[in-house]
Amino acid sequence: MFIARVTGTVVSTQKVASMTGHKLLIVEPYRLEPDQRKSLTTTGRTFIACDTLGAGEGDYVLIVQGSSARLTPETKHLPIDCVIIGIVDSVHIEKQNVYKRDE
Repeated sequence: MFIARVTGTVVSTQKVASMTGHKLLIVEPYRLEPDQRKSLTTTGRTFIACDTLGAGEGDYVLIVQGSSARLTPETKHLPIDCVIIGIVDSVHIEKQNVYKRDE
């Protein structure tokens, strides 16, 4: 499981029938900034994730990849490799708030 930030959307009008109606988002995984450990920083990678929760651009989300992406009831029959399984409200590291959705 990873924390990622939604950075965009993908629109595909031609796709396999099982993917019709599923929202696709571009997500960029984040990690704890290693020096001061007071903020999240990008890993420099991007993925396309299936969204079943209604996340939007700028949201931090929880993603899973690989076979785990097909373990939710909504995605068990989809040909996907990455799915959003949560929208992050806050992140605390060593008693310090490094992200809060409302701010």
